[in-house]
Amino acid sequence: MLIQLAEDLPAYFYDVFVTRFDFWLVFGIGAQLVFGSRFILQWIASERAGRSVMPLSFWFLSILGGLMTLVYGFVRREPVIIIGQGLSTVIYLRNLALIFRERRRGPRMSGKA
Repeated sequence: MLIQLAEDLPAYFYDVFVTRFDFWLVFGIGAQLVFGSRFILQWIASERAGRSVMPLSFWFLSILGGLMTLVYGFVRREPVIIIGQGLSTVIYLRNLALIFRERRRGPRMSGKA
């Protein structure tokens, strides 16, 4: 079974990455690179802060990568991608709304007035 898998794998990758190569494959890979870069950014920001932090740019990369992946899902007619990225993008937008609402309120005072 493993020998057969090892023999079939090159043909599979050829089909996926060469036979089906087009603009949308490149776009989809780019979308995943944008989406994945948010974790590298978050890791760097956390290392600099010495604690786990979620920079604002994390959410912008989440939205951009999510929307790009959503477009890819629609073009490729992939319901799993459409559902996953559609719902996730709504959550990313909501997080940004909460962050901006908190910033508009300003710093909270820690005592009774």
